[in-house]
Amino acid sequence: MLTIYGEGRGFRVIWLLEEMGLPYKLRSVDLLKGAENDPEFLAINPGGFIPALVDGDTVMVESIAIMEYLLARYGDKSKAKLAPAPSDPNFGLYQQFLHLGEAGLGANIQVVVVSNFIAPENERNNWGARWALDQFHSRMKLVKRQLARAPYMAGDAFTAADISVIYTLNLAIRRGGIVLDDVEKAYMARVTARDGYKRTLDACPGTKGFYAAVPPAQ
Repeated sequence: MLTIYGEGRGFRVIWLLEEMGLPYKLRSVDLLKGAENDPEFLAINPGGFIPALVDGDTVMVESIAIMEYLLARYGDKSKAKLAPAPSDPNFGLYQQFLHLGEAGLGANIQVVVVSNFIAPENERNNWGARWALDQFHSRMKLVKRQLARAPYMAGDAFTAADISVIYTLNLAIRRGGIVLDDVEKAYMARVTARDGYKRTLDACPGTKGFYAAVPPAQ
């Protein structure tokens, strides 16, 4: 049985597993109480961040790496094709946006979020947060260009790259102050209408509660 530790970016992994139709167990991790108070979790990831995956003797952290592992190892058992083959003309787009969702978008908006909501009041409007916000907007130009060409990040079909990007956009519009344009809103509506997304929300009560309590920026 695959075990996922933590929601947060673990939402990406659960969503992928729901789309693939693979069984899993979600083990909650309460970082607000401090990872140091959860020795079982720290034994899995001494860095104390989520998500983490345990698959037999394999232990992994980092949501995108976990997604690539699951697709490579269990893709032949999946109910849906969620990654184009390397020979597919859209494989490069898929790889780019799978990683852009975290490396380009997620990492930058996270700096904005923690600065706005966790940093001491006198440290919130800092140079680093402003720089990170500029970087987020620059990376969003790639998303905008792709949506002008196709309905999904890797072309005409939904893939794991959309899971990666949509997770970050959900955070950005709720905690990062990001306002989407009409094309981006339509993209989010298209992807979040999927049954796999809805099942993931039901499986992740913390995330579902957060989305319900914190509306998107207008």
